Amino acid sequence: MKTTLTINGERREIEAEARVTLLDALRHELGLTGTKKGCDHGQCGACTVIVDGRRINSCLTLLCAQDGADVVTIEGLGEPGRLSALQAAFLSQDGFQCGYCTPGQICSATAMLGELEQGWPSWVSESLEGKAPVTRQEISERMSGNLCRCAAYPNIVDAIASVVDARLAEAAE
Repeated sequence: MKTTLTINGERREIEAEARVTLLDALRHELGLTGTKKGCDHGQCGACTVIVDGRRINSCLTLLCAQDGADVVTIEGLGEPGRLSALQAAFLSQDGFQCGYCTPGQICSATAMLGELEQGWPSWVSESLEGKAPVTRQEISERMSGNLCRCAAYPNIVDAIASVVDARLAEAAE
């Protein structure tokens, strides 16, 4: 079955069986190994990628179900010497230890910042309308689908908060 996607800004056609997951296609068909296979059950978030602006667990979606989609992986967010703000913040705030979950964490955080900008509430948001204040609790709740077995959570939240703070300061100028 042929599936056409835009992956990290490049149109790609992939020929694969109907049962192939997006995660396996990214890793094995395209060689984009930044996206990790963790639990293969959608419980850890290591395989998180951004599809049409929303974060998803790529281990839970079939490749063919994403025909025509725009997919962004960790490789599409930045590269050595040209890191995204979140990638740089994870480095400066020690938001990783072993690094295995880091690509999924950064993809999830990237899409989460978009959700915040659009005013999407979370379980801990005080109101269902308007933009939620970006507190540590808000960040933690929104990132709860991404596990870190090394327990770098405080530093992950610090990294995300530093990007939010920098954007707020930039907007105030």
